[in-house]
Amino acid sequence: MYAVVATGGKQYRVETGDTLRVEKLIGEKGDSIQFDQVLLYADGENIKIGKPTLDDVRIQAHIVEQGKARKILVFKSKRRKGYKRTLGHRQQFTAVRIDSIEAA
Repeated sequence: MYAVVATGGKQYRVETGDTLRVEKLIGEKGDSIQFDQVLLYADGENIKIGKPTLDDVRIQAHIVEQGKARKILVFKSKRRKGYKRTLGHRQQFTAVRIDSIEAA
């Protein structure tokens, strides 16, 4: 059994017990959250596709970690002008463990 959920502008294929990193969500470590934007649900032989979402499927999860990803270096330059800039960025993330996928 798996589902496709949309969060943070991205889509993720999830199963029960999976841990995934999503864009920063509000909450503390250990808090439970619920994903309502379920785009697809499959239970082995039947597949439900939302238009655009499925209203009768809920995904329960809890927050495992709040953190920052590795630093990404951004280097800018313009040829023959002596212009060089180095910038860094660390994207915040939330690690989530899927507890259950509930379908009505």
